[in-house]
Amino acid sequence: MTQLDNILSFNQTFVANEDYKRFTTTKFPEKKIVILTCMDTRLVELLHASMNLRNGDAKIIRNAGAVISHPFGSIMRSILVAIYELGAEEVYVIGHHGCGMTGLSAPSILEKAEGRGVDLDQIASLEYAGVDIHQFLSGFDDVKESVRHSVDTIVHHPLLPSDVRVHGLVIDPETGELELLVRDLQA
Repeated sequence: MTQLDNILSFNQTFVANEDYKRFTTTKFPEKKIVILTCMDTRLVELLHASMNLRNGDAKIIRNAGAVISHPFGSIMRSILVAIYELGAEEVYVIGHHGCGMTGLSAPSILEKAEGRGVDLDQIASLEYAGVDIHQFLSGFDDVKESVRHSVDTIVHHPLLPSDVRVHGLVIDPETGELELLVRDLQA
């Protein structure tokens, strides 16, 4: 049985037993916050518990490193949708210590991609078309500076209303301790 088969089998029981009822909420974040954080598996439940969040309290956006790599990309669009369409009034960027994006380099990923059958000649053609694959696949050196950069990108976005507060934090993925880096920018 594959993981997908296990998931689908569990899901049938979950729905039949009406276990979903304990998660019922609206699409609007109850605490009126949107959080950009990392996709690290250690944070899935720990982040919520460390911030006293329940299902429905916040809009959570996850990606590798809690990074906004482009001011008009999908991450920033999601933040703006949370603000304008779903009523979020504060934005939290939360990175974490020991992030896999720290020190990540394109050559390491490209080597692994080639080892799994990806034709790197196709990558060269992307670079010819203006895609900087090395920048695209690189991480950061310092999580605190990365969080500050993402906060700065949000605060200076031309579509961000001036009454939205933006905060930057780093969480310890072992203890859940939050370290405040930036408070109430724009407040």
